[in-house]
Order: sequence, then structure tokens, then C-alpha cells
Amino acid sequence: MALEITDANFDELVLKSDKPVLVDFWAEWCGPCRMVGPVVEELAKEFEGKAIIGKVNVDHNPEISVKFGIRNIPALLFFKNGEIVDKQIGAVPKSVLAEKLNKQMA
Repeated sequence: MALEITDANFDELVLKSDKPVLVDFWAEWCGPCRMVGPVVEELAKEFEGKAIIGKVNVDHNPEISVKFGIRNIPALLFFKNGEIVDKQIGAVPKSVLAEKLNKQMA
């Protein structure tokens, strides 16, 4: 299951992670976010132990959203060693996200 990432635990779960991290910025009212949600959950199961997969509700965690300039959702940011290494804005097929995650583990 994807982790719930908040303003309070973001640094610990994302920036200090020794594994690649995928963060899905979303909101309950966002239609495309609801399409991406199940895909993110599937990736969380498939990459368990190899990568950290989490979700940030932008309505409940404005600090992180502002910090990373999130203006459109869903926004999926890929982190490695505390740095953004890739991003995907909007709904895309699972294969696209899996490929981006796999690149971070190479």
C-alpha cells in the first residue's frame, strides 16, 4: 500500500530515503487523480522493498506542494538521494511510471 506522506513526515520518508521514491501529489476532487490512484497502489505492491511509493494530498499538505511548485495534479515526482530526478504530470499508463521507477534503480 502506498504510504501517506505529509508535511510532517516528508523529509524522513522521501528526502532521507536510501531507495528511489515516487510521490503522487493528488486531491480527492481531481478526476485524473482518481484514475492514477489505483495504478500507484499497484506500483507500491510491485516495488515493495525496492522503492518507496507514497501519496501527498495537496489539500491537506500545502507546505510540500508549494515547496515543489505543484500547480497541476496529478503530479508524480521521482526522487533519488533526496533530489528530484524525474516527474510526470497528468494521468499516464502504469508502464510509463514503472519504467521511470526502474530507471532510478539501475
